[in-house]
Amino acid sequence: MALFGTDGVRGVAGEFLTAELATALGSAATSISPGEPPQVLIVRDTRESGEMLEAALAAGVSSAGGHALLGGVLPTPGASLLVRRYGFDLAAVVSASHNPYQDNGIKFFGPDGTKLADAQEDEIERLVHEHRTSPAIGRVRELHGAEADYVRELEGRFGDLDLSGRRILLDCANGATHRAAPDIFRRLGADLELVAIEPDGRNINHESGSTHVAGLAGRMAGGDIDVAFAFDGDGDRVLAMDRAGAVVDGDELMALAALHLRERGRLPGDGVAVTVMTNYGFHKAMEVAGIEVATTRVGDRHVLAELLSRGWAFGGEQSGHIIDTGFVPAGDGTAAALLTLEALGDRDLTDRDAMEKLPQKLVNVPVRDRDALEHAADVREAIEGEHEALEGRGRVLVRPSGTEPLIRVMVEAPTADECEAVCDRLVSLVERRLGS
Repeated sequence: MALFGTDGVRGVAGEFLTAELATALGSAATSISPGEPPQVLIVRDTRESGEMLEAALAAGVSSAGGHALLGGVLPTPGASLLVRRYGFDLAAVVSASHNPYQDNGIKFFGPDGTKLADAQEDEIERLVHEHRTSPAIGRVRELHGAEADYVRELEGRFGDLDLSGRRILLDCANGATHRAAPDIFRRLGADLELVAIEPDGRNINHESGSTHVAGLAGRMAGGDIDVAFAFDGDGDRVLAMDRAGAVVDGDELMALAALHLRERGRLPGDGVAVTVMTNYGFHKAMEVAGIEVATTRVGDRHVLAELLSRGWAFGGEQSGHIIDTGFVPAGDGTAAALLTLEALGDRDLTDRDAMEKLPQKLVNVPVRDRDALEHAADVREAIEGEHEALEGRGRVLVRPSGTEPLIRVMVEAPTADECEAVCDRLVSLVERRLGS
């Protein structure tokens, strides 16, 4: 059975992701790490299973002769940043990101701050399945001040950003950003209203954070808040809301930031990397601005791989994973929020004009076999016909889910009516031919 998915090992804590599996993963990852002995940073989010899995993971590290350094609750990008800053050999994050509290996960970062390559994950998985053990004995100790060091790195990057007079709402999803994000915003002078900053182990992402950002509209209705930012449970993504209550997704945030970074001379190669889900309006805006766009599969690891291969520094996903390798080679929701405010300067988010977002509709269609799309010639012909009709004005994307028996149908068109009509036609066809 495969262990690693698109973002580490993830599943229901205590059922799939057991203490035994966490120990085995810690031991296997340490055994392929080059250090003598390997120094392994371990951080987690606020789930009730986090402490158990942290302890089990640390036991695995030490059983393979490594030194496990417990950094406590810290956003995922903090691990990516500090593994380089401290010169450690490996970092492990215990988190299931935006998933409900019952789930948890483990993902690993190498000494360069990037997620491990597929080949390294395959080797870890092989060692776990072979039940390899080691007679070595390492150490486990607390690493004090990890969160403070992460906040200082943010301050070092954004120290010139003056947020005095800005009334800002932060929704921390009762997750890993609940202390760090308010800390750096206050240091920069912001007047804060805070939501979901009291984690109890079970309320992470519950009706809060970037997966529930629309729920902030009521708080914006009074008109005294300038902008809101909502993070996910592990703090590697962010979405925003303007003072009028409109949700601003990752595409719009990236468009703002890309134009700003190029103006500042901080956009190497004048290029950005995004995924196939990024709105067509983003591509048109970047074309007008003379910024090259590379498109990857869904997943921030694919975006980062594209950036590194091209020597670029900036990219991300519509979901709010925004990467600026000039700061950290991982999605960082807090840094992305601050970058948005830096890009805006004295402007208000309601006045954003970096791109014109096309109406978009996405429908997940349950199917018997998600691979059947490849052999459904009539469906593929219909998709191609709709794509040709929208050429230069919008687009059609129909793809199987990577993990579920679903076909995802996405349409973007100049008007909401046309978008709805095209999407409805394709969804009906997929349901008739491939539906479960």
